[in-house]
Amino acid sequence: MLASKANWNFMEQVITNVERDNDSPSISPIIEKLLVQRGVTTKQAVSKFLKPDVEDLHSPDKLLSIDKAVKRVKLAIEQGEKLLVFGDYDADGVTATTVLIKALQELDAQCDYYIPNRFTEGYGPNEAAFRQAHREGYTLIITVDTGIAAIEEAKIAQELGMDLIITDHHEVQANVPDCYAIIHPKCSPDYLFQELAGVGVAFKFAQALLGYLPKQLLSFVAIGTVADLVPLVDENRILVYHGLKELANTTNPGLKALKRTANIDGNVTEEDVGFAIGPRINAVGRLQSADMAVELMLTEDPQEAKTIAEEMEEINSERQQIVQKIVKEAEQLLSDKEQQDVIVVAKEGWNEGVLGIVASKLVRKWDRPAIVLSIKPNVGIAKGSARSVPAFDLFHNCMQVNHLFEQFGGHSQAAGMTLALTNVQPLEQALNKQIAQQLSESDFKQELNIHATLPVSQITIPLIKEIQQLAPFGMHNPKPLFHIKAIPEQSRQIGSMKNHLKLQFTEDNQQLDAIGFGFGELYNYLTPHTPVNIVGELTINEWNGSQKPQLMIQDLSIDEWQLFDHRGKRQVHVNEFIHSYASVFSIGDRTRAQSLGIPHKDYQDDWSSLENVDTLILFALPSNLKDLEALLKQMKPKNIHLCYYVKDSIYLRAFPSRDDFKKMYVFLQQKKVVSIDNDLPPFAQTNGWSKDKLLFLIHVFYELHFIQIEGRIIQVEEKPLKKDLQESATYQKRLQQAEIERKLYYSNYEQLKKHFTNCMEHLGSPKEEQSYGL
Repeated sequence: MLASKANWNFMEQVITNVERDNDSPSISPIIEKLLVQRGVTTKQAVSKFLKPDVEDLHSPDKLLSIDKAVKRVKLAIEQGEKLLVFGDYDADGVTATTVLIKALQELDAQCDYYIPNRFTEGYGPNEAAFRQAHREGYTLIITVDTGIAAIEEAKIAQELGMDLIITDHHEVQANVPDCYAIIHPKCSPDYLFQELAGVGVAFKFAQALLGYLPKQLLSFVAIGTVADLVPLVDENRILVYHGLKELANTTNPGLKALKRTANIDGNVTEEDVGFAIGPRINAVGRLQSADMAVELMLTEDPQEAKTIAEEMEEINSERQQIVQKIVKEAEQLLSDKEQQDVIVVAKEGWNEGVLGIVASKLVRKWDRPAIVLSIKPNVGIAKGSARSVPAFDLFHNCMQVNHLFEQFGGHSQAAGMTLALTNVQPLEQALNKQIAQQLSESDFKQELNIHATLPVSQITIPLIKEIQQLAPFGMHNPKPLFHIKAIPEQSRQIGSMKNHLKLQFTEDNQQLDAIGFGFGELYNYLTPHTPVNIVGELTINEWNGSQKPQLMIQDLSIDEWQLFDHRGKRQVHVNEFIHSYASVFSIGDRTRAQSLGIPHKDYQDDWSSLENVDTLILFALPSNLKDLEALLKQMKPKNIHLCYYVKDSIYLRAFPSRDDFKKMYVFLQQKKVVSIDNDLPPFAQTNGWSKDKLLFLIHVFYELHFIQIEGRIIQVEEKPLKKDLQESATYQKRLQQAEIERKLYYSNYEQLKKHFTNCMEHLGSPKEEQSYGL
């Protein structure tokens, strides 16, 4: 058996059907099921979901204070005032800045932008930046994707005589800044959708300023919305759906250059944004100034765009290398300390701009919340990021010890923090105490919501294309995860490091490839003719003009007992298996078991106290089949590893036939007195018998009292009692040993697994009897 890495949650198979009539689009049962799971059941809802329309976007007029803000901006433009757009250094903040600057430029405003430096200023508005803006003559500051917590900075703006308009989407605290206007969905009771990204709010403001819906800005909205991981439903779905189409056909020199460096051509998907475009924009703000990314999007010069995009590509590569280095160092620190339920690692010199990525990687590997901190010894603080597992609310638990932080912010699954070095250990101790009181071991696993189970025969190109109609996928509209259970026709490790897994399935002439990136280590845990459970996303693999269905593996399990066949190998390395299983026992080689640090017993020992053992390793064959059969019946192991090696096979030796015994006996009767040294060798040579076979025949006759042996002379009994050959212990032992080898060593895999299964299911094994009598 092989346990899944995550907890699998099979979504309820609701029986509600999608409302439809003669005009309704034709959809397959699986698509209907996926729509129902998303709460899309009416004819109108299906139509709007499958064909999002910009006409269904909510009016920006419903946002509180937006009219007031529009009037103030237009007044500033009329009076020639200088406007400053204050943004943020992530992809949402960069695109929000771009959207508003482009709208203001269209209105001929005197405007510029300012994005704080992550390392020297940190997140959000700050007093120094506001005072600098005042010195440069700005009279109106508009924040995008930030500002809702800038209470002190709003006071500074008032003192300096500058008006402040805040546009934001982050969580609203008990108190909000006292400023000219706040445009925020969650501060607007009449606005019907509260999950816009920062760029979405900026777009609404731009629409209100321009007096029309600026479709040409939707490509930036799509990038920021997808990159910020907000729910892709309602307005966000419409904005991203149309924004991706705009992005595919964009004439913006910066976006074209960015797509080119990211190797994106033709249609653009949310995955292209999430895994290629977004990270490249974020990398700039993580390592340097995010101004570069804004300049890329604002420039109208293709050559300048090309130069900036190439520089951003280098920065992104550097970011990847830095992340890889820090992850390696963090794992080394973890290996040197006792494992905790909340991972806390800290080191001087780590780039704080990438620590969120590092924490995410540690969470995925260890299934534990992770806090990764960069130590600043000169000021005595540690600064970094945290990520969590679904069952542990990071924000809530950290707020219970908020006295340990100098700065803290975030939500249930992610946070940023600054704290004194002396508080790092107390934080680790406090969070580990809290998590121990809240979670059990199973709670730490990641969760996978599985939308449907499909047979391989149903996974076709048309089905996958139909599923793609549900895109763009993201939060609250996840890409469907499918479960299949089938026996792989082929399995192999792929990649230069053999760290990926490829499985191939065939059912009713329908083929399916399953690819698991990073799953290469599980190759050794697959056994022949064993069904595997796979959970993953369906994609289309295009190669040389042909298309094939493909499943991208996210998790894998095996729910029946497994037989690992290492028979006949002189050296078997079972160390990796030992450390993967909960309870391991071995039989047959005490010395080897002790060297591996695993419990050992012999076949004849008492096994009555052991039931449902995880793994059994057999280092040697039993001397009696019944001992093994009884043991399997008692233990019912989930995994059996056969590691025995037969050096001198009894089974492969020619077992004497009844005629051999007769021939030998006739010879002895004729001679009456036989010299072992002089008479037997020529006789054996004449019959083509080995020395072993000859001695076996003599030994059996001796045990049955057919002959007597004195010294090196054999004498035949004159009137021996008639006996069956099987009354000889030597005959029985060799017959039994040959049978053990035949059944446990030389039988094929299927035969052996069936035999073991019968033992564990109390079916036993059929008895075979042969009787030879003389």
